[in-house]
Amino acid sequence: MQQIKQYVEQNKQRFLDELFELLRFPSVSADPKYKQDVLKTADYVAQKLKEAGADHVEICETAGNPIVYGEKGSDPGKPTILVYGHYDVQPPDPLELWETPPFEPTIRDGKIYARGSADDKGQFYMHVKAFELMVQQGNLPCNVKFMIEGEEEVGSSNLGIFVKANKERLKADVVLISDTSMISMEHPSLETGLRGLSYLEVEVTGPNRDLHSGVYGGAVANPATILAKMIASLHDENNHITIPGFYDDVAELTTPERKALNEAPYDEATYKADLGVDELWGEKGYSTLERTGTRPTLEVNGIWGGYIGEGAKTVLPSKAYAKISMRLVPDQHSNKITKLFTDHFKKIAPKSVKVKVTPHHGGEPVVTPTNSVAFKAAQKAITESFGKAPIPTRGGGSIPIVALFEAELGIKTVLMGFGLDSDALHSPNEKYDIVNYYKGIETIPLFHKYFAELSDTWRL
Repeated sequence: MQQIKQYVEQNKQRFLDELFELLRFPSVSADPKYKQDVLKTADYVAQKLKEAGADHVEICETAGNPIVYGEKGSDPGKPTILVYGHYDVQPPDPLELWETPPFEPTIRDGKIYARGSADDKGQFYMHVKAFELMVQQGNLPCNVKFMIEGEEEVGSSNLGIFVKANKERLKADVVLISDTSMISMEHPSLETGLRGLSYLEVEVTGPNRDLHSGVYGGAVANPATILAKMIASLHDENNHITIPGFYDDVAELTTPERKALNEAPYDEATYKADLGVDELWGEKGYSTLERTGTRPTLEVNGIWGGYIGEGAKTVLPSKAYAKISMRLVPDQHSNKITKLFTDHFKKIAPKSVKVKVTPHHGGEPVVTPTNSVAFKAAQKAITESFGKAPIPTRGGGSIPIVALFEAELGIKTVLMGFGLDSDALHSPNEKYDIVNYYKGIETIPLFHKYFAELSDTWRL
């Protein structure tokens, strides 16, 4: 551990400079205008993998954004770790809410503020630097493969095609991902599951053009009003989702499981203060920790229609839109939930409007085993690095390809994230604590070490 700390200390500024360079690329996958920036980011990642010591690095073209693949070692006597991450980022909008430019990383109070700092550039780059450390110290106990993609924020559809076509190349004993969070540096944790996702867009159309709200108001249904009513009806007075069949497949936690989950450190007053809210909201009968990790949800991610520019324009809009995401839990399935939503939303629409539902992407919920060699290696690594054992938690976010890895490659995933829930992922002023970045680089080599040792024991 001392050698690891020493190497990180000697290279701290370079590690930070390289991350800043990576963060300056506006690699937004959702907006085609950033396409060239996305490609430049892939080139940079490939270059840094080569410099870190990978024997083979390749930029693999897809129908969308390229996947950066790298590897080192093919010793059949060593276990193989497949490291996954993504170099694409969410759009930075609304720009006016950023205190400093989203693609010019800035340090304030020991935190790196930039789009992608925590999700996921800062976190996957820890693995590149940890890999470099092990190579330079001549202590790489496992064969290592990297697969860093550029479409995670838009559903990873081309990654699925790549995985299915490259099963032999991607053979490994475990997938290691740092794209999640821990409770805090004082209370390190390991996520043991992720929610699935169904993401779609709805369009409500009324008259064939925008109308004068004085001439036609009161005679013609306003699509914005109708959409608001339809969305409001999707939750009842207990904040329970009203779509018929929505909860049919939900795997309910046992009483001991609920008890264990709620033993994680949580302070409601601090939680509310951090978010600037006076009261929390959610499904009745469940704690906040249960609602955010083990219960399905339905949220409006964006809603618009009519005139939204400066000043006044009195129109009755022809159309109104919303983007909606549903987080899913075991044993729900994204395709089924998407169909249930679509059928229900069309059914509740009044005859005064027409409704169109467009699915965008989805993914399945996953639960990772806590009795595996890989999970035990992660526990040992974090315990040594932080001085205390990690608390098992369930993550509220979604990484759709985790289920894909299991289905197509037959391997489980370890979710060893070093971010914090307060990192403002997908929001203005996203940040990543510098101390977390360095701590990740120190901890990852310990995972490799213990995974190799425990794998050898397991073979015996």
